Amino acid sequence: MTVVLGGLMLALGLAMLLGARGSVLLVLLLAAAGLLVAGTARALGVREPGSWRARWLDLAVGAGFFVAAGLAVLWRTAPLRVLAWVLAGAVILSGLATIGRALLGGERERGESPASERGAERAAGVLGGLASVVVGVLVLAWPRLSLAVFAVVVGAWLVFTGLALVLDRSRAHQRRGALRPALALVLALALAAGTLALHRLDPRAEPDAFYSPPLAVPSEPGRLVRSEALPPDRVPEGLRGWRILYTSTDGAGAPRVVSGTVLAPGPESAEPLPVVSVAHGTTGIVPRCAPSLAADPFADGASAALEQIVAEGWVGVTSDYRGLGTAGPHGYLVGPDAARNVLDGTRAAGELEGITLSAQTVVWGHSQGGHGALWTGIEAPSYAPELELLGVAAFAPAADLVPLAQGVRATIGGKLVSAYIAASWSELYGLELGELVTPGYAGIVHRIEGHCFDGANVLGAFAIASQLTEEVFRPEVWDGEVLELLRANTPDGDIEVPVLVAQGTADRLVLAEQQRGFVERRCAEGQAIDFREYEGLDHVPLVDEGSPLTGELLEWTRDRLAGRAATPTC
Repeated sequence: MTVVLGGLMLALGLAMLLGARGSVLLVLLLAAAGLLVAGTARALGVREPGSWRARWLDLAVGAGFFVAAGLAVLWRTAPLRVLAWVLAGAVILSGLATIGRALLGGERERGESPASERGAERAAGVLGGLASVVVGVLVLAWPRLSLAVFAVVVGAWLVFTGLALVLDRSRAHQRRGALRPALALVLALALAAGTLALHRLDPRAEPDAFYSPPLAVPSEPGRLVRSEALPPDRVPEGLRGWRILYTSTDGAGAPRVVSGTVLAPGPESAEPLPVVSVAHGTTGIVPRCAPSLAADPFADGASAALEQIVAEGWVGVTSDYRGLGTAGPHGYLVGPDAARNVLDGTRAAGELEGITLSAQTVVWGHSQGGHGALWTGIEAPSYAPELELLGVAAFAPAADLVPLAQGVRATIGGKLVSAYIAASWSELYGLELGELVTPGYAGIVHRIEGHCFDGANVLGAFAIASQLTEEVFRPEVWDGEVLELLRANTPDGDIEVPVLVAQGTADRLVLAEQQRGFVERRCAEGQAIDFREYEGLDHVPLVDEGSPLTGELLEWTRDRLAGRAATPTC
């Protein structure tokens, strides 16, 4: 019986380790099954007999395991963090009971075994119990608990516990049985040290006084409020960079103050330079997530292409968008807001000393920025007619918002995007967050809201999203105001200049078939689009330096400035 139960725990633990990237339900079911087996082992008293108090401890722990396993299976709507607390509590209880049983073992008949063997067994029990306690506390305290972390930690505990049951039956193994618990304790303490290190993986600075506008600012949009040169270590070698604060408006025309960055060639020149206006991708929805606050403010999207085109004599201007850097709320995937922020950033950059801008402008954008770039093309003729818009390039744009939001809503990435939308729109549009999201999820959405979507901080964002066992939005939301807002913010308007849409076929966030549907619909409505697909590329690799898009984007952009004819595919 001992070998069977230990073998089952070992198999379940290995399955958890191998399936760490699987579904939340699968991992929880494996954990619950492991606890049921562990509870059975405790309840049946398969370990060496001890005092009656030790036996009662085994029964109590077995019952605790059964309860925890039942909650994990039946309470499926609870977030992973809550269920982790339940399971971790059972593991901690087991560890404490193991320590207690080892200490109570001193009440056995002294003739059962030599004192040296009893001491070794007691040491093994204490070390094994300490390992379980550390593992349980680790799950409770882990700052960025993800499904993978939970599966690895609990799976490892099941493997070590199963091995102990299988191997610790013989006297030979009992005499050297402290080695495995000692190893388990060392590994648990190493994971605990990693936990402390993860607490420090959030290098983002909070917005400083630069982002607070003065009492009096220009009334018209697109005016420079202040600027500050960026230090050389935050700018690509040979180029110059600034962060800027400028006036803009939101989609309703209300005045706003927005921040951003400017990247220019190294040598100063009086000759007017063309502009690449960059609509950046998702970085978060709170002020501290502004790209201008990042260690590398120009790393978004096709950064390698931007660095090269600026070195050739262009100027790159990136808006942080309202609510990133400056006071919010940030209108996540709210098209008119992003478009006006992008256009006003280009206007304001023209007031910087040391560079002279021409009116000739090409707009780039990736992901959320692709959505913003398309909206910029729609809004530019009426909002900023003085700019000579030459073309719009959107890479994996979050274009068709309804199928996008619905198509990936059950994935971890989709839950993260849903949480950003829910948090942003509840504040921007005055919607009640508790009525938008699954019951009990409002607090978790606020936790995700506080995480930026880049650098080490993105691990925290994905970790929290992976804890959600259900979709973020309630099912009825898809028949209500959110659905109408998604449609209203889909860039279905006409763009009068050449449009390039690039899409990776292996994209798991903006699905390729959805992008094809959007392009086909826009083409049917008369919009000329140069649609290019890149085989096997996912969402981020599409814009990596080694992507074939990089060279093609540079060539396409140069063609716009040279006045060459566009090459639409529809």
